[in-house]
Amino acid sequence: MAQYWVVGASWGGVDHQDQRFVDQGIWMLGWKDGAQPERAREMQPGDRIAIKRMKGQGQTGIRILHLGIIRGVILDTEKIICTVNWVATNLDRNIEESKGCFASIHGPFSHDSWVQQVFCL
Repeated sequence: MAQYWVVGASWGGVDHQDQRFVDQGIWMLGWKDGAQPERAREMQPGDRIAIKRMKGQGQTGIRILHLGIIRGVILDTEKIICTVNWVATNLDRNIEESKGCFASIHGPFSHDSWVQQVFCL
């Protein structure tokens, strides 16, 4: 059964990589150490992935920009790279409840009403 991941694509919070990732059919985690790479190693082909962006200082919630299906996960580099079939792009979907999704990777989430709001096509 597919799992659901909400990920970031801004390096240092300001260097937005999402359009490059969509153009190249990938998502990449820039972190080498800590809990985020450990979590990313759980990603599997067939899982769903959503690139989010914070709304800005003082605002709550997140914006969902792109939705995809993970095709593969490359772990033998310094970074974790997923090959992704981006099925919906440039969405700018407003999600009022962030569920704490402020770091680079969050999940896996089980299917519930929040996941439905984030991932519905």
